Amino acid sequence: MQGIQKKGVWTTHYTMTLWNTEEELKEFARNGAHLEAMKNSGKIAKEIRTITIDAEVLPNWSAAKKLLEGGKVWKF
Repeated sequence: MQGIQKKGVWTTHYTMTLWNTEEELKEFARNGAHLEAMKNSGKIAKEIRTITIDAEVLPNWSAAKKLLEGGKVWKF
């Protein structure tokens, strides 16, 4: 992983990560602690949104939130 940023208050939280390759991202997402957390996410979240973009650097939070509006949505 090349970078990570986290932001959140009360019940709304955001995380951005920057990976060297798509394969590294998929390996992380489908295994270990992340996989277990996603299996249990309905216990602590009403909704999760994700988006994957191809970028050299993480976007600023304003741009990231706009991109996320069109992201994949899981509702619990």
